[in-house]
Amino acid sequence: MKTTSSRVYVLALCLTALLFTAWGCSKVETQRMERQRPASVVSTTRDAAPMDMEMAVAPLAPAQEFNTEQYDRIDENGFRLVSHAPLSTFSIDVDTASYSNLRRFLNNGAMPPPDAVRIEEMINYFSYDYPRPQGDDPFSVSTELGPCPWNEEHLLVHVGLRGLDIEAGDRPDSNLVFLLDVSGSMDEPNKLPLLGRALRLLVDNLDEDDRVAIVVYAGASGLVLDSTQCDEDGRRDILAALDELEAGGSTNGGEGIELAYQVAAEHYIENGINRVILATDGDFNVGVTNRGDLTRLIEDKAESGVFLTVLGFGAGNLHDATMEDLSGRGNGNYAYIDTITEARRVLVEQMGATLQTIAQDVKIQVEFNPAEVQAYRLVGYENRLLSDEDFNNDDVDAGDIGAGHTVTALYEIVPTGADFEGHGVDPLIYQNRGHSSDTSGSDHSGELMTVKLRYKEPEGETSSLITQAVANESVELAETSNAFRFSAAVAALGMLLRDSEHLGNAGYQAVIDLALDARGRDEYGRRAEFVQLVRLARDLDQTEPENGI
Repeated sequence: MKTTSSRVYVLALCLTALLFTAWGCSKVETQRMERQRPASVVSTTRDAAPMDMEMAVAPLAPAQEFNTEQYDRIDENGFRLVSHAPLSTFSIDVDTASYSNLRRFLNNGAMPPPDAVRIEEMINYFSYDYPRPQGDDPFSVSTELGPCPWNEEHLLVHVGLRGLDIEAGDRPDSNLVFLLDVSGSMDEPNKLPLLGRALRLLVDNLDEDDRVAIVVYAGASGLVLDSTQCDEDGRRDILAALDELEAGGSTNGGEGIELAYQVAAEHYIENGINRVILATDGDFNVGVTNRGDLTRLIEDKAESGVFLTVLGFGAGNLHDATMEDLSGRGNGNYAYIDTITEARRVLVEQMGATLQTIAQDVKIQVEFNPAEVQAYRLVGYENRLLSDEDFNNDDVDAGDIGAGHTVTALYEIVPTGADFEGHGVDPLIYQNRGHSSDTSGSDHSGELMTVKLRYKEPEGETSSLITQAVANESVELAETSNAFRFSAAVAALGMLLRDSEHLGNAGYQAVIDLALDARGRDEYGRRAEFVQLVRLARDLDQTEPENGI
């Protein structure tokens, strides 16, 4: 009896210990999940380890065990002293993926990681009412100067480009190759099914003289549909092929790209639109995995006249940095498709801008007048910066602009005489001896800066130059254009999402007020949607400054 009692006692102690252990693990796991809830969980080059995908998955998508999203590190542009760096040079950027991607995060209840926020792509997501091009140039250039909304001591310069509009009937014939990722990772409602619906929209808006081929890649790449004319019978075959797509296998993007370019070359249209449209969740993890070989292939094909558009889909597997890089090297553009509405914007409403290039290698160089400007910083475009010497070098690649595209750049300016705590260097001993940087008495007094642009015709090899001076004539913020104020509101949201050191007195409510005041004509409701996204970010962000612009 005594032995039996001891055994019962020991068993009771073991059961009690197990219960406490299980309760403790459950409590720790619950606390861990609660701590993660407001945050996004993705990898960047700052932290490349896969993480749990609780918040970043779209509502309709099945739960995922790991998140392998990747974003390149962005080091925000700081202020530069005009006395030491009078020139600012960069390539234009027409990508818009960052905005729709951060919209996906916010709509799913998570703040986007800072490195997913590219402010220039946020600004360029929206179209602005810039003047139409005049004369022989394929785009117009407009500038505007006003107060900086987030720092009353500073000025903001707004530079806007608008590409030549091409009517649908005047669009050149198209030779398109759809290169579609049908790997197992694409088997989610917001990936392959959305991809098929998106491309149906594009096909429905093509003309009978356009051609479409479909190449897929997964465990093995293959030609699903050879280049087919978009007449009534051909359109039926194209749509049927899209309907039959199924996901399965691992990704072999390299081999698929080689086949897609081969098909595009076989059906090349002289003076037409020749383009590969790559649609994927961005994961190139099997096959031709040498990144250098892949980028060289894309660059070589771009030189031959076949350009590349990249469409990103889904969550949890998005290799944003790879997709942005490949589209840039392919003289193309990169968009992230999170909804069928976004697909319609990119592939139908802006079909000309997406498919037809009207100017290549567009570069901007700004020279600041030291008599008027003490320091400046370019808002965004961190991964589009060029050396000053690259501006006149026609061998240096830069961004392209499509038909009807608008491109916007903002400079935050510290006027001469304003308080500025930036870091400079010691006075130079051997430079500018006997010369004064004061140009107030020169013929350029009153000019804030000069904007220069270089571009090439779509088939050209030699660039043309456009030059425009900007007078130091600022107006009150209320008197600036809707384009000036709305783009400033978008930039301010980007700085809030990035927790920028240049926030000044920016705040969410002030961004909302500025955007509402500058909303203007909003045919598709996108500016109203922007205001709603600001409200979502405000509710998710626990670090908003007390004051606001």
